Amino acid sequence: MRTILTKEQLDITIKRLANQVLENIVNAEDIVLIGIQPRGIFLSDRIMDDIKKEFPAEAEKIKYGKLDITFYRDDVRDELHTANQTDIAFSIENKTVILVDDVLYKGRTVRAALDALLTFGRPDKVELCVLIDRRFSRELPIQPDYCGKAIDSINSQKVKVEWDKEEVILY
Repeated sequence: MRTILTKEQLDITIKRLANQVLENIVNAEDIVLIGIQPRGIFLSDRIMDDIKKEFPAEAEKIKYGKLDITFYRDDVRDELHTANQTDIAFSIENKTVILVDDVLYKGRTVRAALDALLTFGRPDKVELCVLIDRRFSRELPIQPDYCGKAIDSINSQKVKVEWDKEEVILY
């Protein structure tokens, strides 16, 4: 077991991600930030909180939602699953959508999120923001636009973001 990010490093990384997102915004009214349920919303909530603290005027213009992808996944066919809540009370038509998740591993969660997004309109552009990028394990051609930390790991290892302890562990 190895700590990848301590509480202090996690705070700095999330602040940096929030600032990187803001740096690329031309018009905040065209931006939609969407956290992927269940674990991506912890990161997206923190990013939105940082944006609200540092740039309240911009934060008011950015639409924020949460997306459940349970029934869009291709790897959960044989089990009964309980859906999380989707909270997107706006159209994403012609907007720049920034999808937020905690760990990018094989890319299947992001693919499911892209499928689920089409229910809410056709975005102009979709960007991906992740806390941890497990670079060499991708099954699909998906890469993050915003990345907190890229790590090299083997498939037998697991990356766990402990939001209650505020740390990231590799084991």
